[in-house]
Amino acid sequence: MLPRKKFSTFLEQVEWLQNGKKLVISDKQYAEEVLKHIGYFPLIGGYKHLFRIPLTKKYKEGTSLEEIVSLYEFDKELRELFFKYLLQIERHLRSLMSYYFSEQYGEAQSAYLDVNNYNNSHRNQNTVNRLIATLRRATSTTDYEYINYYRTTYGNIPMWVLINVLTFGNLSKMYKVFPQSLQSKVCRNFGTINRRQMEQFLSVLTKFRNVCAHGERLFTYRTIDNISDLPLHKKLSIPMNGIQYQYGKNDLFAVVIAFRYLIPKKDFRVFKRKISTLIDHASKNLVHIDHMELLSRMGFPPNWKNISRYRLTP
Repeated sequence: MLPRKKFSTFLEQVEWLQNGKKLVISDKQYAEEVLKHIGYFPLIGGYKHLFRIPLTKKYKEGTSLEEIVSLYEFDKELRELFFKYLLQIERHLRSLMSYYFSEQYGEAQSAYLDVNNYNNSHRNQNTVNRLIATLRRATSTTDYEYINYYRTTYGNIPMWVLINVLTFGNLSKMYKVFPQSLQSKVCRNFGTINRRQMEQFLSVLTKFRNVCAHGERLFTYRTIDNISDLPLHKKLSIPMNGIQYQYGKNDLFAVVIAFRYLIPKKDFRVFKRKISTLIDHASKNLVHIDHMELLSRMGFPPNWKNISRYRLTP
């Protein structure tokens, strides 16, 4: 076991980066301020890898702290951009799911606490039971004024009210155990995707949403699960490793593909323009990271901008 890391002052951290790691630091005061505001581990631990010589712990010659900060700031702006549209999808789903469930089963609180109103197959039983436990806890929370109001005024919290306190993860699990007829109704609002594709979208998007919300490194993040193979993968001629597409399955480009299906065309055009600007700006500031390497690390194919040229149908 390696010895524990010792506490270091901000100045000692700066000197270690300069003298021990051979990073170019032109302004020690600036470097101290950066470490105070971001922290050594989130900044250096999170973003150093692309600046190292492969298979070594040495940095590429001439790498500066400012360049690492540029990559950090790029990732921060990516999180803010993706989070905005993830929240938009989340709001849309809250509205649709509460509407179709209430249309089918009514507004009584007892409806969404009834296991019989979900796809309670043997495979889903544990998920349904955990979901209902989560919903039951939500009905008794005192953290939200509108929940308190409905509970004390009406003695009933309808689904369209309660659903607003659920997490994206809760929504994903609820969709997974929705009756198939309700899943289909939700999917019809998004054009060509089917129930299974939506389930996989939500599973992957939930994890990326958590990365954005918790301020973790986004641009290289990968999930364990994948989105489905879709017509866009083929139309973009994404290369394959065996039977698996190299890009757009569990990486950030998978989220871009999901956005293409789940947000309106006009919003997607705005999103695409903004992310293109962010990537181009980052490429100008990152001396030691090639533009194509940056795209690859993000899971973006070289022709990713063509995503809006193709129809979503086969």
